[in-house]
Amino acid sequence: MPDVRERWRSGWLDATVYDSAVEHERVARVLGRLIWGMDASGFYGDIARLGKEPDGTAILDVPCGGGVAFRGLRAGQRVRYVAADLSPVMLERARAEALRRGLDQVEFTAADVNALPFEDGSFDLCVSYTGLHCFPDPAAALAEMVRVLRPGGVLRGTAVVKHAGLRQDAWVRLMQLRGSFGPGCTLADLESWLADAGLVEVSARRDGALGYFSARRELDDA
Repeated sequence: MPDVRERWRSGWLDATVYDSAVEHERVARVLGRLIWGMDASGFYGDIARLGKEPDGTAILDVPCGGGVAFRGLRAGQRVRYVAADLSPVMLERARAEALRRGLDQVEFTAADVNALPFEDGSFDLCVSYTGLHCFPDPAAALAEMVRVLRPGGVLRGTAVVKHAGLRQDAWVRLMQLRGSFGPGCTLADLESWLADAGLVEVSARRDGALGYFSARRELDDA
């Protein structure tokens, strides 16, 4: 399998094409239905929940991509929001998106999800939208996200999952062959990894090939 980490780190085409699609909801709705058999409105609805986070919440967005989740934030919202990504192209696009939206609360960090440059328990919430299927070791990436969550903190996001249908699995395989996707997972794999990482209140469902997940770190977790 091609080196997916290096493709996203140094590539321009994949980052630009993906980000351009998710920036435009009408395009995402059409492509989401045709390729993944999903309703993109649910994806944007999940992102919108970020605007309801209370003042003082520390949020990690990884990988932030070009800032698709920024649309869920409110200008002037008093949260600490850290956008992290491996791709310089994505970070550049994310900075431009934050500026366009007037989001001065966003901090930017170049980071590999397998070695996040944050102390244990740094964040109340970690969101990971449509990135897990791009990681070479998604289970290890989830464990690292959990490490930087405080006890009681929440991890939620989305990922393309396998075994959603013949068409969807064919697209997954194509993306793997070109080096854009890592090994990926099924919805059952995702649930298992979240539980193995020590999370509770695990919730996982899918719409077409897009899996939605949410879980909480135990309060008594050291």
